[in-house]
This record gives sequence, structure tokens and C-alpha cells, in this order.
Amino acid sequence: MTRVLFLCLGNICRSPTAEAVLRRMAEEAGHDLAIDSCGTGDWHKGEPPDRRAIAAAARRGYDLTPLRARQLTPEDFTRFDLILAMDRSNLRGAEARRPDGAGARVELFLSLIDEKGPGAKSMDVPDPWYTGDFDGTLDLIETGCRALIRRLAQPAQ
Repeated sequence: MTRVLFLCLGNICRSPTAEAVLRRMAEEAGHDLAIDSCGTGDWHKGEPPDRRAIAAAARRGYDLTPLRARQLTPEDFTRFDLILAMDRSNLRGAEARRPDGAGARVELFLSLIDEKGPGAKSMDVPDPWYTGDFDGTLDLIETGCRALIRRLAQPAQ
């Protein structure tokens, strides 16, 4: 079983959305994945996702309501195989917290996109908390999750 952790800043917009999207796509594709999400910051710990993220996801059939924010821990670097950061700042935050010898791969989420689609140029998923573009963020997350599903379907090299 592959264990995937999504990482954003507060764990109330991008990473819980990615968790819900990948969970459904993996189920539909028949992949057995352990999926979770967290944030680099702790100020939303225990809170549900942002109501705007919940609404945007619900319009596309994703349910974010059971999810609760949590902060990245040192144990996450051994519990998960792959940690996917939503932007370069989150990537730097994860690398700064990585314990010595931890085995998880830490990558920028949209680096998984192999086609020249939306977001491929910047490689960051913009934070809708600031932009207000929850649907645009969801578009990018769906594109990234489809790329991850394709990657997981490929034979191990």
C-alpha cells in the first residue's frame, strides 16, 4: 500500500481538498492507498476545512466535512511514502522539518503533471484562502491527482 500525505500551509483549503480528490480517484481506479493531509502551521489544528473549500468540493461530489486540520509531525516522514507539498514554501517547510534518515519522498505536488496543463508553469497550487479562486484550485488539484494516479499505475522502475 502506498501512503500519500498532502501538505499545505494551514490544512484547511488545498491539502484537505487534495486528500478528498485523491481518495475518490484512487477508489475509482482500484488503488489501495493510505491518504492524509496536514499543514506546516498549527493555527487551524482540529478545525474543519474552510467553508468555501467545502462548498467548491461539494459541487463536484467531494466531501471534506469529516476532515480536521493537523500539523506536520516528524513521524509523518516515516509513516508516509510520499509527501506532496502544494507550493515551494510548503516544500521548504517540509524539508526543514525532515528528521535525519527519514525515508519519505517529499515533492512539489504539481511536479507530477507530465503535460503542459494549467499550473504546470508555476508548479505551485495557489492558496485560495488568499486568491478566493477555490474552483481554480480544485481544477489544479484534480489535474495533479490524475497525474498521480497515472504514475501509480506505472510499473515500479
